[in-house]
Amino acid sequence: IAVSSTTPAHAVDLQGSGASFVDPLLQACKAGFAKASSHSYVYTSTGSGTGKKNSDSKIGDFWFSDSAHTATTKRSTVFHAPIVAAPIAVLVNLPAKKDIYLSSTTVAKIFAGEITKWNDPAIVADNNRSVTTTVYKKDAQGNAVKDKSGNPVVLRTGTKSIIYTLPDQPIKVIFRADGSGTTAIFTDYLSKVSASFKEKVGQGTTVNWTADATISGKGNEGVAANVNRVKNSIGYVEFAYAKKNHMTYVQLENAAGKFVQPEEKSFAAAAAGVDWSKFPGMATFITNAPGADSWPITGATFIVVYKDPADKQKADEVLKFFDYGFKEGKDMATSLDYVPMPDATTDFIRKNVWTKINTK
Repeated sequence: IAVSSTTPAHAVDLQGSGASFVDPLLQACKAGFAKASSHSYVYTSTGSGTGKKNSDSKIGDFWFSDSAHTATTKRSTVFHAPIVAAPIAVLVNLPAKKDIYLSSTTVAKIFAGEITKWNDPAIVADNNRSVTTTVYKKDAQGNAVKDKSGNPVVLRTGTKSIIYTLPDQPIKVIFRADGSGTTAIFTDYLSKVSASFKEKVGQGTTVNWTADATISGKGNEGVAANVNRVKNSIGYVEFAYAKKNHMTYVQLENAAGKFVQPEEKSFAAAAAGVDWSKFPGMATFITNAPGADSWPITGATFIVVYKDPADKQKADEVLKFFDYGFKEGKDMATSLDYVPMPDATTDFIRKNVWTKINTK
């Protein structure tokens, strides 16, 4: 097995860089890892693109990206491993602070510039009908309370008729100004549900948005701030930013034709449905996932490591750190609005990634 069971006699300082999404979790794990191992690390939140570039140049010991590193600059011995799921929420700023529902087709048409007003018949149809509702028990911090089997506790279910008088106003579309894994995940989803979007806009970390009245924001923070500021706007961010800023987010139609809200249950359902063994290099998004409960726009934050690292001792400690995160970091990840990978996924990573890394 590649992971050493011995601990170096002296402390090892690790250097990491890359995606901003995972930074709060990495910072939160620092103290616990240092106490458990006597080792430390520094993580520089620079964005997925920089993480990939640093891995190409071997600057540091580990790297993160919200999209798989598939560029021609990637070294052939790079391994990806998904660490936590990264759900994307669609935000709106509308006069009525109430639930809004959008089908996958409608969302794609909005971001492709094919639907330009909030009272478009397609949006009206999505929001004037009967819907099934489920209310889950939550703790004081707003996190789902789980039963002994690990399932969220349901307080009640029912149906309700929704009537939403939407404004006769242009839709202000807000998107990421910088290249990002968030955009890659979001456009992968839109391209799967709409051939028209894929042809007109495309998919990737940067795309040519065709919607009218578009406004850009740098980073998740910039998009969230602009949605908060601009009336009648719509944008996309990683869910943690939506929750942190107490913003109104869309309930989306998933692949099963059900409208679901962004929450722990729907994120976990999406992540659990992925068979990572079917994807070479574990390079995939978790978009438009099957299952009645699955949230449709989910990706993963990937750790990037080398099969044959130059510094074996540091590589050994990198693997120990991520094993620590898998074992000890799940509750911390949930409290910070991340979605831990299912046990089956972490077991697959240990067997198919960790054991192939040469730390001897």
